[in-house]
Amino acid sequence: MRIPILMPQLGESIAEATIVRIGITAGATVHADQEIMEVETQKATMSVTIPCSGTVAEILGTVGVSYPVGAIIGSLEVTEEEAARAGLAPLTPEPGSASPDAPANLHFQTDQSAEIHEGRPQEVQPTLSGLPVPANASGATYISPRLRGRMQELGINAADLASVAGSGAGGRVTVEDFEAFMQQLEEHRMTPASPMRIAVADSMRRSWARPLATVGIAVTLDPLLEHRRRQPEAKPGPALYAMRALSLALAENTAAAGRLVGKRIVHPKAIDLGFAVEVPDGVLVPIIRDVDRKSLSELAASYGQLVAAARDRRLPPEARGLGIATITNFGTFGILWATPIPLPEQNLVLGLGAGVRQPVWDDHSQSFLPHTRAELTLSFDHRVLDGGGAGRLLHRVAQLMESPELL
Repeated sequence: MRIPILMPQLGESIAEATIVRIGITAGATVHADQEIMEVETQKATMSVTIPCSGTVAEILGTVGVSYPVGAIIGSLEVTEEEAARAGLAPLTPEPGSASPDAPANLHFQTDQSAEIHEGRPQEVQPTLSGLPVPANASGATYISPRLRGRMQELGINAADLASVAGSGAGGRVTVEDFEAFMQQLEEHRMTPASPMRIAVADSMRRSWARPLATVGIAVTLDPLLEHRRRQPEAKPGPALYAMRALSLALAENTAAAGRLVGKRIVHPKAIDLGFAVEVPDGVLVPIIRDVDRKSLSELAASYGQLVAAARDRRLPPEARGLGIATITNFGTFGILWATPIPLPEQNLVLGLGAGVRQPVWDDHSQSFLPHTRAELTLSFDHRVLDGGGAGRLLHRVAQLMESPELL
């Protein structure tokens, strides 16, 4: 009997794979568990094996072509005894029906209606339903080595092809699709991106490869503003209060700022924090070392110098490099709430919104009283922190900001 060889389901979210090597030819004798070809998915290169012995009748797959899961890529001649031994079909199946005892198998179809007849199919059609990812998904769901090489020549990333509808098997974006897309771009007005813009874009692209989430809380700024007014010399801004509060909260629980590497959480050796500074066509993040060991007045003295140095693109060596978290004061732009993205090498970014005068219920006086409040957000790598841990960290930061004498 002849049974089809199908593109198997090679992973939970894999909808298609590209054949990179075929190790068999028509007429070859194969045995159970023998590797017959090698395919490449978005995640890895994998081997395709067969579950029973037989003779290769036909190879329909082509090297370099991507096929959706369930597509027919060949056929195999097997004896009914061998098929039954492998649990693929009964010895005497009823015509047009499948065996009720045959387990589901992603390599072969088990009913007689799926037997291949002479003649090459005009187009590949998936034979499985209910895929985790639609086989006809649009966009660059898979990038072949040839297309990836062409993209590297032009400095194009996969994210740039998100709107491209692929015409290849399983919705794959082909080189022809890519070239047509690039030709269409030439019809639009274009300006060169600065090196700073390209660096920021690449950093954010790498950051977005992780599962990110954001939590928020309102913080009352009146105690902080009053504390600031009492400072005799350099008066720290709200962002520095937030930085100092975050440093103390992280010093109490360094795992919150840890990085997941393999199966271990790598704790930071020091509480080195950065703060975002807008510069022409981008953002720089100067680093202040050992923030938990510096007073607010010490932070205020160096903060202004680093802001000026960043805008001149002349940061000192000690202010460059890696930190464990960043503070961004998007409230300076009048923004109330935002979801900033942590840098690729960091797990956390703390955001501070604009202060707004608003009525707040006071339990003591049983009335609404005017307070200046701002939204505090914490974006985090969800692999390292869950909502509860992130919420407790943010509550601790808010508590310290509302008790500035502790800073």
